[in-house]
Amino acid sequence: MHTASPARSATKRATNVSLAEDILTQAKALHINISQAAEAGIAQAIARKRAERWLAENHEAIESSNAFVEKNGLPLASYRMF
Repeated sequence: MHTASPARSATKRATNVSLAEDILTQAKALHINISQAAEAGIAQAIARKRAERWLAENHEAIESSNAFVEKNGLPLASYRMF
């Protein structure tokens, strides 16, 4: 799975985000850039959700392929050199 990082030149738009006070305090104490951390976390959440959706959408095909391999073995197994 490929998780694309946000483009550095992407247009930014201000938004309000509510965070738990202790998390915000710790992040500030550690000099973590809140905007960058939030963006990275949201990008990861997007990638996870897309992967979940892809798996759900392709579940039937994956199961079919797995059943074929279980029944018949790997299609090109006779050409493996290991």
